Amino acid sequence: MKKEDKVIAINALAEKFTQYKNIYVTDINSLNAQKTSDLRRMLFKNGITLEVAKNTVIRKAFEKSGRDFGALVDTLKGNSALMFCEDMKAPAKAIKEFRKKDTIPALKGACIDADVFIGDNQLDALIALKSKNELIGDIIYMLQSPAQNVISALQSGGSTIAGVVKTLSERPE
Repeated sequence: MKKEDKVIAINALAEKFTQYKNIYVTDINSLNAQKTSDLRRMLFKNGITLEVAKNTVIRKAFEKSGRDFGALVDTLKGNSALMFCEDMKAPAKAIKEFRKKDTIPALKGACIDADVFIGDNQLDALIALKSKNELIGDIIYMLQSPAQNVISALQSGGSTIAGVVKTLSERPE
């Protein structure tokens, strides 16, 4: 690869690192051409971009992007493939789905917003993560639940009290 080509590749990756908040580093080394094609097709259907690059190019793109990738840089050994996606869970779900047929791709690490997850054992944790909107929905539900209980208790209590007052007023003395 010529130096000019490397600079172009580094700039393109650095731009993707600033564009996407969710980046997965995987190892797809032992996949044959057919399985790699199947993986790419499945990822494309889920809105995930897969790119293979040399580790030195990825490292330099990490530096150029200005983001802090922490220990994710240390995972750049052997063969590395990058997955980019807007949905933070989609790559983890896709990896798990593809593994039903094969043991690859192996997750080396992921950077979700500013959090770094290292190792293949983090796959289930990445799938279980909740997005900002899901967390807001949970908080709103939790806040509404006690208020709804109070309102329903007041409404049912109000009809009970009204019923008791009505019964007492109709009762002969």
